[in-house]
Amino acid sequence: MSTNNIAKNTAFLYFRMFLILFITLYTSRIVLKNLGASDYGIYSLVGGIVVLFGFLNSAMSSATQRYLSYDIGKGDLINLNKTFSITMTIHIGIGILILILAETIGLWYLNNILSFPVERTKAVNYVYQFSILSFLLNILQVPYNALIIARERMKVYAYVSVIEVLLKLFIVYILIYIKDDKLIIYSILTFTVSLIIRLIYQIYCRRNFIESKYKFIYDKEYFIELISYSGWNLFGNIASVSRNQGNNLILNLFFGTLINAAYGITMQVQSAVNIFISNFQLAVNPQIIKNHSVGNIKESIKLIVISSKLSFVLTLILISPVILNIDFILEVWLIDSPKYTNYLVKWCLICLLIDSISGPLMTGIQATGKIKTYQAVVGSIVFLNLPISYFLLKYKIINTPNLVFYTWFIISIISLFIRLYFMKTVLNFNIKEFLVKHLSKLLVISILSFTLIKLINTYLILDDLFKVTFITTLYLMIMIIIIYFFGTGKDEKVIIKKLLKKIIKK
Repeated sequence: MSTNNIAKNTAFLYFRMFLILFITLYTSRIVLKNLGASDYGIYSLVGGIVVLFGFLNSAMSSATQRYLSYDIGKGDLINLNKTFSITMTIHIGIGILILILAETIGLWYLNNILSFPVERTKAVNYVYQFSILSFLLNILQVPYNALIIARERMKVYAYVSVIEVLLKLFIVYILIYIKDDKLIIYSILTFTVSLIIRLIYQIYCRRNFIESKYKFIYDKEYFIELISYSGWNLFGNIASVSRNQGNNLILNLFFGTLINAAYGITMQVQSAVNIFISNFQLAVNPQIIKNHSVGNIKESIKLIVISSKLSFVLTLILISPVILNIDFILEVWLIDSPKYTNYLVKWCLICLLIDSISGPLMTGIQATGKIKTYQAVVGSIVFLNLPISYFLLKYKIINTPNLVFYTWFIISIISLFIRLYFMKTVLNFNIKEFLVKHLSKLLVISILSFTLIKLINTYLILDDLFKVTFITTLYLMIMIIIIYFFGTGKDEKVIIKKLLKKIIKK
């Protein structure tokens, strides 16, 4: 394992993350202010329908990433070019299929089932069409992104992502001076940004990676292997996309577009936190797969355990101050946030905390290529989010928008333990050791963390910047102490002490 590479790549990705986080949160406020809560809800909802068809693309993305990293790990450049070309052909096919689905089933659902103000019908259809075009560009961008990540060129990935959010910030400022229908103009400008980013990735790859020169290759056996691997990923991705975007449709069905605005803001926060979680995992994932490709299974498992634990701790440190100060943050960020936004954001962040452990486990299982039963079982369980939420809301057993995240939370915990079982099956993973040495410690620091948040919110009113800054700083200091004493083992404490000694000497 190249520790220096992982550290350097993580640094680039976190630079990207902090800038994207700031700009994303800021632009959300400006867009909400300029579009209004109803139009913002419409944009979130309509874009979600297009993303709903993205389960095909998500499945193939995982396969592309896995096979490119595998070929690079083995040093097989000839097969690497073949993998890139065949995956590009498959993505073109996926794009055509999604276009057909979106312009038939999706268009019918948009105009016959979806709930939105009648006078916004024209704008809704414009947003839908440009959302489709933006999504098609993102599909064709996947093989280039996957190649950059597999080559561990995180510096490039970080810089292009920064360009993307800066362009999005620019179009938000354009909105301020637009007098025509802002919702339509915003969808057109968003498509333009997608086109520019797609061209940047393609030009960079063409100039730096000889294997990115696309040519049509017909290899029936390899094509079937890729499709078969993707096919089982497909089921898992249908479940995941259905949960994220299907929740939005369920909320629209029972509560209307204003709740979609709250959910849209929640998904903005989710996206920002997911960037944080995925940044560390993006730096480690290629190493997990490459170690597995050369038979270094012990090192691969070691990376999986370390990255699972670190992902959880880093996510906890990020989300706990947000949960602690959610009302103050929403007031400063959005001024007048839609009803239920604070509760939806809190529960969404807690769900992401659970899911942060699972990411490296999924990479470990996918590295083996033995994903058939895994995807069938886990995908089926994740998919239960929708029917359970629908049933409970339909019959008013629990009649609150928060329900979609209550369901998500419970199913995420169940899914985590099932993933551990499959890790044991395909990699001879020691579940007992993981539970006793690692997961138990994560549980302790989580309980202490959220108990502390509850006590602060019960006895203190955090209503000005000084109080928020002081209490949050104090809270984080206490959290770091808790993590050190209750969340780390003897070996990890030794490493931390060595690092601190080096820092003090400098």
